[in-house]
Amino acid sequence: QVQLMESGGGSVQAGGSLRLSCEASGYIGNSYSMGWFRQAPGKEREGVVGINKLGSANYADSVKGRFTISQDNAKNTFYLQMNNLKPEDSAMYYCALVKGLYDSSWLLMNDKALRYWGQGTQVTVSS
Repeated sequence: QVQLMESGGGSVQAGGSLRLSCEASGYIGNSYSMGWFRQAPGKEREGVVGINKLGSANYADSVKGRFTISQDNAKNTFYLQMNNLKPEDSAMYYCALVKGLYDSSWLLMNDKALRYWGQGTQVTVSS
């Protein structure tokens, strides 16, 4: 069983930065795909970035050039560096993972394909 735990959320002013972490426990194997998603109150969950084990990442247009995903394989931890944050980035952020290789852009639009989810970490950006 894989468990995911996010951390690093908080409150920042517009233009600030945060780095989210997603630590995976349990055996995730050598073939997996994961993504970061977010959901603001009253809105549907949306994909932020998807990536697979081969390292191919795809970002939502709204975060391109501002957010960067990375991973530390030794620690089974994924990171989301968020720079130049905007109030519209405020949301609960979730990491999610599925075993197997999936197209990272497809994952952004198909969150139900991801099997394992964290509890989320809140990001609030004030203007």
